Amino acid sequence: MHRIMTGNALVAVLAVLMSLILGGLLIALTDPEVASSASYFFSRPQDTLSAAWAAASGAYLALFQGSVFNFEGETFTRMIYPLTQTLTVATPLICAGLGVALAFRAGLFNIGAQGQILIGATFAGWVGFTLHLPAGIHLLLVILAGMLGGALWAGLVGVLKARTGAHEVILTIMLNYVAVNLVLYFLSTPAFQRPGSTNPISPQLDATALYPPLLGPEFRLHWGFVVAVLATVFVWWLLNRSTVGFELRAVGANATAARTAGISVSKGYILAMAIAGALAGLAGVAQVSGTEKVLTSGVAASFGFDAITVALLGRSSPWGTFAAGLLFGAFRAGGVTMQASTGTSIDIVLVVQSLIVLFIAAPPLVRSLFRLPVPGAFPAPKRSKDRTSAATGGTA
Repeated sequence: MHRIMTGNALVAVLAVLMSLILGGLLIALTDPEVASSASYFFSRPQDTLSAAWAAASGAYLALFQGSVFNFEGETFTRMIYPLTQTLTVATPLICAGLGVALAFRAGLFNIGAQGQILIGATFAGWVGFTLHLPAGIHLLLVILAGMLGGALWAGLVGVLKARTGAHEVILTIMLNYVAVNLVLYFLSTPAFQRPGSTNPISPQLDATALYPPLLGPEFRLHWGFVVAVLATVFVWWLLNRSTVGFELRAVGANATAARTAGISVSKGYILAMAIAGALAGLAGVAQVSGTEKVLTSGVAASFGFDAITVALLGRSSPWGTFAAGLLFGAFRAGGVTMQASTGTSIDIVLVVQSLIVLFIAAPPLVRSLFRLPVPGAFPAPKRSKDRTSAATGGTA
């Protein structure tokens, strides 16, 4: 119990809980019914409290229906459709989040997942609509191309970090802008632009280059989610069961001590960024080959930046990142339903996500609010009966 109370997992759960509570208060404060009943709060406070509860609970219920289970659906397909939407949205978040988390474990702050997703999607999209290959082989090449694009884009940061000491934060920020404008340029060239169109959009990917539907054509969920699960297993194995993972964790814990122990820190930086970029490239493949089926400049949406939050919430652990990706996928999938059903602004979801980051970044605040013990502090040992008896003069 003491380990649970001092662990990071409990802090993450409580951070989410506090964010939902504060988000509910914000929903209540901005609700017209609450504002109307607040004018006579001191005469009938129960009206204001009940209106506040109805506003917050109704919004979160709509969020649940839009992201997990729609119990008002006419068929079973309509009931579970929100869950499949959550898994679809969570797929690129999980893949990109794993890349950010892996870099964190190696002591690198990789905030360039956005650009790595774009470059990975560009490589994957070009293979998808240019080459015409049999099923299976084509999709495999698309996946490998996406991973290669992301690995090259992030590996460049690792090389510059290892060889010149350049800071990875500055490099990844700049490369994000480079990636966005590079993709826009590509989409204006005949090699990428759809024939007969002046819009920056690529041709449709071949059917053999697309992820097959996972549960049938009624759902958008594709086999990219299974790839995300396999990527999570791979990162867990890499970090916890492999020599390479041990070296990466050693470099992240203390680069000087790792170098003294004979571990190549430069190699660790390059390898960590390359693998992180390959994982972000998988997120690009999920978008271009699974969800969008075309390449556009907005194919990465904001997944690269949300991946940073996902990795932070998951405490840079593979399965924690996986769970955080599912949570943020639910927020994104259910936010539209919440706005449509209750009129609550979808920006509330962004507020909740931001509050999660705030609380995750300040563990002492969460621990003080819930009076949790400080990590490393052990409970005072109970005195034995004999020692108690001796202390009381044997009268016990």
